[in-house]
Amino acid sequence: MYRILRAKELADKIFLMDVEAPRVARACQPGEFVIVKLDERGERIPLTICDFDREKGTVSIVLQIVGASTQRMAALKEGDVFQDFVGPLGCPSEFVKEDLEEVKKRRYLFVGGGVGAAPVYPQVKWMREHGIDVDVIVGAKNKELLILEDMMRAQAGNLYVTTDDGSYVRKGMVTDVIKDLVEVQGKRYDVCVAIGPMIMMKFVSKLTKELGIPTIVSMNPIMVDGTGMCGACRLTVGDEVKFACVDGPEFDGHLVNFDEAMKRQQMYKTQEGREMLKLQEGDTHHGGCGQCKD
Repeated sequence: MYRILRAKELADKIFLMDVEAPRVARACQPGEFVIVKLDERGERIPLTICDFDREKGTVSIVLQIVGASTQRMAALKEGDVFQDFVGPLGCPSEFVKEDLEEVKKRRYLFVGGGVGAAPVYPQVKWMREHGIDVDVIVGAKNKELLILEDMMRAQAGNLYVTTDDGSYVRKGMVTDVIKDLVEVQGKRYDVCVAIGPMIMMKFVSKLTKELGIPTIVSMNPIMVDGTGMCGACRLTVGDEVKFACVDGPEFDGHLVNFDEAMKRQQMYKTQEGREMLKLQEGDTHHGGCGQCKD
């Protein structure tokens, strides 16, 4: 059992939980995720890691209510437990594995949209811990749905906040802020990391391609099973078939076929759609079955 040490509502239907999971905390890195299961009746939910403390043995997760299982999880309080808390899974962010001196030479821009601010946070924190100042954009539909602003401000070199409706700081999409930073303020970036809703990542990648900024996106929104067996997170990256949970969740945003991924995401929600995808994709439907090497 994995005890919840803190449970906090960040915004409407969005919750932060600190979970006692020493083995996971010792091993996890920015970019990875965990699979959480409440109890025997609960669904296995893949959630990206928001933060971790190796000394305290805790891992922080952020969940949004989207169905029955997450509704039940959101009702948990301090002292309650998860039956399963498995991880870390997936591949860590590329910069974690690279030569630190090379990473320090680059100018990074991080973009978090909505709940995507949660997986962006540990990456920005890692940068600060290694002496690297980065620019961060955090966007939300409105002020009430903005999360982790104070935490992000403490780690970012510069934090830019925007809301779709203009209810807080400035009005506009995160793409508007990117344009302003690059085209008006004359800032230059070597890498952009964008995490958030699929449609946001699509348009950020479209813009950064025009601006010539290499871009990394996280395809965690399409994960379901988290092990590659269900086929939900199958996507095309360039001319290759990949699976977000075993090959990612981070990929080159300029190579991801977002339209295909979003269409599959909708089809996968129904039994009929899942059967159709299996029929259309054959042996490449699953990612962890060993049939996808050729």
